[in-house]
Amino acid sequence: AAALLLAETPVAGTAQAPAAVQALNADLLAHASATEVLQRRCTDRHLADPPVIRAIRVRGADKVADAQVRALLRASPGEIVRYRHVRLVCGARVLSDADNWYRPARLTADMNRRLDTTDTPFGAVVRPLDFHRRTIAVAFPDRASGPYILRHRAVLVTAAGVPFSVVEERYTREAAGVTAPDR
Repeated sequence: AAALLLAETPVAGTAQAPAAVQALNADLLAHASATEVLQRRCTDRHLADPPVIRAIRVRGADKVADAQVRALLRASPGEIVRYRHVRLVCGARVLSDADNWYRPARLTADMNRRLDTTDTPFGAVVRPLDFHRRTIAVAFPDRASGPYILRHRAVLVTAAGVPFSVVEERYTREAAGVTAPDR
């Protein structure tokens, strides 16, 4: 069942999305790390001085890894799956809001320490794993219905093909450089 869940999902609504949102989507689909994409956009658009992406932890109720997340991660019964909810920001601008379930046993002790104690984004922390990203869902929410203009769900996989993270990312207008929706 997990193999079926990893199949690429057709992108619905692409034609209706503004060009800037389509460009952000294409950029994310073409790169392994959303953090690197957002960092480049933060730098290129001079969104902050210094242009650094930080992960601001959102504290509150944890989301337990459900059966689908555990299947995507290929987590064994009883294996610990951690949850981390963050907002990726450049200066004062929120670029994305993300839920991340990950297998701490697949990371180094230093990676786990950094995830627990710093504002370093997940993608930057796990970069040494030489991971790639398998996007499994893309959505373009109605721009008038909320702050998010693009949603991605993806599985991060090591160079050896081992899944270690499932992310659900919601991107803001700031990430795409889109102004507020027309009324």
